[in-house]
Amino acid sequence: MVSVITFWEISLKYALGKLEIIGLNPEDLPVAAHKTGIDIIQVEPGEAASFHRLPRLGHKDPFDRLIIWQAIQRKLTLLSADHRFQEYKEHGLSVLW
Repeated sequence: MVSVITFWEISLKYALGKLEIIGLNPEDLPVAAHKTGIDIIQVEPGEAASFHRLPRLGHKDPFDRLIIWQAIQRKLTLLSADHRFQEYKEHGLSVLW
């Protein structure tokens, strides 16, 4: 699964010139995910409304924090090499990498 928030962050970084994607544009990514069988997770209203409950630890990136909150709320394991995600384990995040 991939969060729709990931597409938003990729699109923003692409527009700012902080990310280069070879052979695709950001708007091609949802179709590519669908073709490969990856489910896209939308942000549910309850997740957005309860986001304030996620503690503000060392991680400040709002995109990552919302993905963390989605994983906690849905009891999903988040795959990430970002070591700062580990801080949220005690708040219910299951993270692998």
